[in-house]
Amino acid sequence: MGVRCSKLSFCWWSHSHDKFHVPHSSDLVNGENDESESQTSFTEFKLDELRAATSGFSSDNIVSEHGEKAPNVVYRGKINDGRWIAIKRFHRSAWPDSRQFLEEARTVGQLRSEKMANLVGCCCEGDERLLVAEFMPNETLSKHLFHWESQPLKWAMRLRVALCLAQALEYCSNRGRSLYHDLNAYRILFDQDGNPRLSCFGLMKNSRDGKSYSTNLAFTPPEYMRTGRISPESVIYSFGTLLLDLLSGKHIPPSHALDLIRGKNFSMLIDSNLEGHFSNDDGTELVRLASRCLQYEPRERPNARSLVTALTPLQKETEVASHVLMGISHGAASPKDSLSLTPLGHACSKQDLTAIHEILEDTGYKDDEGIANELSFQVWTSQIQETLNCKKHGDTAFRAKDFANAIKCYTQFIEDGTMVSPTVFARRCLSYLMSNMLQEALADAMQAQVVSPEWPTAFYLQAAALFSLGMDNDAHETLKDGTSLEAKWKKH
Repeated sequence: MGVRCSKLSFCWWSHSHDKFHVPHSSDLVNGENDESESQTSFTEFKLDELRAATSGFSSDNIVSEHGEKAPNVVYRGKINDGRWIAIKRFHRSAWPDSRQFLEEARTVGQLRSEKMANLVGCCCEGDERLLVAEFMPNETLSKHLFHWESQPLKWAMRLRVALCLAQALEYCSNRGRSLYHDLNAYRILFDQDGNPRLSCFGLMKNSRDGKSYSTNLAFTPPEYMRTGRISPESVIYSFGTLLLDLLSGKHIPPSHALDLIRGKNFSMLIDSNLEGHFSNDDGTELVRLASRCLQYEPRERPNARSLVTALTPLQKETEVASHVLMGISHGAASPKDSLSLTPLGHACSKQDLTAIHEILEDTGYKDDEGIANELSFQVWTSQIQETLNCKKHGDTAFRAKDFANAIKCYTQFIEDGTMVSPTVFARRCLSYLMSNMLQEALADAMQAQVVSPEWPTAFYLQAAALFSLGMDNDAHETLKDGTSLEAKWKKH
């Protein structure tokens, strides 16, 4: 999951396309000859049917990434005709208007595409609101991209995921469903053949809270931050963040990625596991496409059809089945992912601020060594000495649990700008948490990640702040990212 790729030498404006014949998605876009179109009709299930299919909504059948703590839990189940299904059970307050829920479900249920995990039914009885979709047995893109075990996702498969996602979005757009809520790596699923599918659940808007993004605020479209509303262009922005995920093998904040792109530091974006497995032209084209999707002005972003056009000629190994590229058994499900937390991860998951303080104090500045070494080549000045004194006073206050003074001293150190220290951001983050300044704590944890993108501590502290803010879904996702990064660090 590294970011170095020394053999790359990108040229931003000069690039070429290798020509590969890929079956076009026009049949999906136009709604013609789609194999899944006539296979499954939309069914309004009885609650007893779904209760039986899931063994009474047993926790053993939970397949959502964050288990029982997810706001809307997803179960797997098997109905009477032998089909496996995925059942999303909403929180009781999510859809108070049963008629609106049924209308929305029926509309989404009319869509049928082999690029999607299609909605095949729903249930609306009493306070219960459930959606029923095709079951995808081979986990999410998040699992295969960020938390892989046996092999990293191959370049050809990453390109295939990007194209299939673009085709799914184009199909939905042409069917009048151009808005997709909270598009991220957890929304991309893999079927029994290892083919990527877009979850239909993101096409359903939540009628009461109106939230379209539950992920880390650093990854939300800028216009959503301003207005609280999404548009088709917002979906394209989220597609751009997914392209960054596919390029880097990790969840890089778009602002940081764009800084690297503007500085032509393209190699810093590329997953080191991909080194030697793709051409410079292909890498350049994908970076360029991601930057277009992430334009600040929505009108400057491409549409879904343009994405399909750009990604189609980039496809590789089109004759190889997806399950072969992914290294999974044909028709078999991957084992359910389990999360083994480190002491810091566990402390952050429990919001045990005292334990976090002890761990940060014991660790000291060990993780700053690579950054701090650069300072030894600077000309030593009184300003640098004053800056170091601010950090020293901050450390003394931090050790004494005088968090108000720690914040004051660390802020002086940071605002001076002479030196950069992710550990200082981490320590001020915890000081903010101790002072119940939650938004400030989250901002510092995110800044620590910008300074050191692969530092697990930054992710753990983000999780602690998100838990404190009541954003459990985000917190679990970030906690998982931190655990995966720490496992990679230990291997090296």
